[in-house]
Amino acid sequence: MLQCTAVTQAPPGDVPDAPAAVDGGPDSPPDAVTPNHLPFLLCELGEHDDAFPEHAAYLRSAGPSSAPALWFFWTGAGLQRVNRVDTVPWCPAVLRHLGTGVVQRCAFFDRHPPPHSWSVTDPLGDLIAERLLSGDGPDTS
Repeated sequence: MLQCTAVTQAPPGDVPDAPAAVDGGPDSPPDAVTPNHLPFLLCELGEHDDAFPEHAAYLRSAGPSSAPALWFFWTGAGLQRVNRVDTVPWCPAVLRHLGTGVVQRCAFFDRHPPPHSWSVTDPLGDLIAERLLSGDGPDTS
């Protein structure tokens, strides 16, 4: 399934203050969210419909990998947009690759709409990553 294409601008009052809601406070993690680092948020879920109207963007981990993570949720657009920042547990689903023994955890929050993260594809993100890895990235000279 393709990734949802919803994008929203990070609201100046909510996202910059969000790290304070995480254990350890705003100064503990090096990847604190600020308006300069995160002006726009992209929904990371697979394409979803009105059965699950909220879009979701991962902001950062709240601690060890098993600890809940900080997510930004929103619905609507423009003046009708409603958003919230919430610390929620990770989805407990895992995908076990029997041939290799690799275990892959779902990268979404608990009770997200289907599918799990390993079934969501982002062709544009894959293309950009492929070009950067092959050295065909943007010319910076």
